[in-house]
Amino acid sequence: MRLLAFAVTLALSSAAFAQQKPEALRDTSSDLLWKKLETRVEEIANRLDGVMGVAILDLTDGRILLHNGDRVFPTASSIKIAILLELYRQDQQAHSGAKDKAKLDDIYAFDPKDLVEDSQIMAGLTPGVTRVTNHDLAQFVVAVSDNAATNVLIDRVGMQNVNATMRSLGLTKTMLRRKMMDVAAARRGDENVATPQEMARLLEAIYKGKVLNKELTDQFIKQLRTLKKDSYLSYELPAAVELADKPGTLDGVRNDSGIVFAQNRPFVISVMTAYDRDEKAAERAISEVALEAYHYFEMRGKTSEYGRTLPPPEKR
Repeated sequence: MRLLAFAVTLALSSAAFAQQKPEALRDTSSDLLWKKLETRVEEIANRLDGVMGVAILDLTDGRILLHNGDRVFPTASSIKIAILLELYRQDQQAHSGAKDKAKLDDIYAFDPKDLVEDSQIMAGLTPGVTRVTNHDLAQFVVAVSDNAATNVLIDRVGMQNVNATMRSLGLTKTMLRRKMMDVAAARRGDENVATPQEMARLLEAIYKGKVLNKELTDQFIKQLRTLKKDSYLSYELPAAVELADKPGTLDGVRNDSGIVFAQNRPFVISVMTAYDRDEKAAERAISEVALEAYHYFEMRGKTSEYGRTLPPPEKR
């Protein structure tokens, strides 16, 4: 009787295992990969002579990895993602009939009084002659992080409107407190700030169309994909991998937040650093974290159709 009972139990257990969905097996292996990623991120962060915060968000299943993810950091130019999103949001409202909203095709006539430091494109325009659109200004902001173009857009969309949109998305720690190169405001402590998790959530909301319609979402992401000289996330990534990001730089601060379009498995990553004793080391650390994340999502993308990509089971 005992032998019979054991045989029945073994048969039932084998049947249950055989009926497990591939997803159940996949979750076990992906957890091991995820833990490996967590370990590598922690090692890189601990090596940095400074403070690092990381948020890595899987746009497929919503899983998020956080290291100092809710710590507030200076955003530097990464805050420009929020400013540009507000421009696109107001354009959408204007085309729905709302009054007094900024539009992408509104014209700006260049005025030298708008110039501030680090305005490479704007400084080369012709006073009284050059006329560009808000969309053009946004392109200056993305491509070369032009500060004068950014400040013009802040005036046009309204600083408080940018912050109100962040609140509407539940991003309570992401704050635009001053214009670019406002030294007096910076000395008062009015720094533009965010957390890695909130920067990741902001990009997730953009990617998933929670703020803009599909046409404007695609247009916004396309603009963020513009190649940039100082895109720290991209340093170690394969050249063919598309990236929609906005880096940020201040003394002792290096940041980059973006969407990485790994094949079959896009993800969001925000790496923020402060108190960097060696800024080049911080840039390399950001690129190392991005590469580790890419390796994880590249592998998950390859095994997204698990039954097809795994070798057949061994014969017994």
